[in-house]
Amino acid sequence: MKPASHHVTRCRRCQDPIVWCLTTANGRRQPVNAAPDETGNVAVMQGADGVLYVRTITAARPDIKAGEWQATPHFATCASPPPRRSGGGGQRATSGVRPVPWQR
Repeated sequence: MKPASHHVTRCRRCQDPIVWCLTTANGRRQPVNAAPDETGNVAVMQGADGVLYVRTITAARPDIKAGEWQATPHFATCASPPPRRSGGGGQRATSGVRPVPWQR
């Protein structure tokens, strides 16, 4: 099954065709490649409200149900991905910070 043409848009960075879906786990938006992919790790389905929903294919739910198609998240295949954000795990800059009494 393929997504309807009105759901398909283009990635701003690489111009590949994608569809925006809502994750079933937390309702966040996720870009997914528009072309079905038998090696993909997500299943996409269109809800009764016309919105596309995506779920991860796991060991607990490995089968593709009727009305779903297997696809790949676009983040995995984008030719020009956005720069990664740092996790903030490094040392914080302390210049210009007034020391508190216990730091003296």
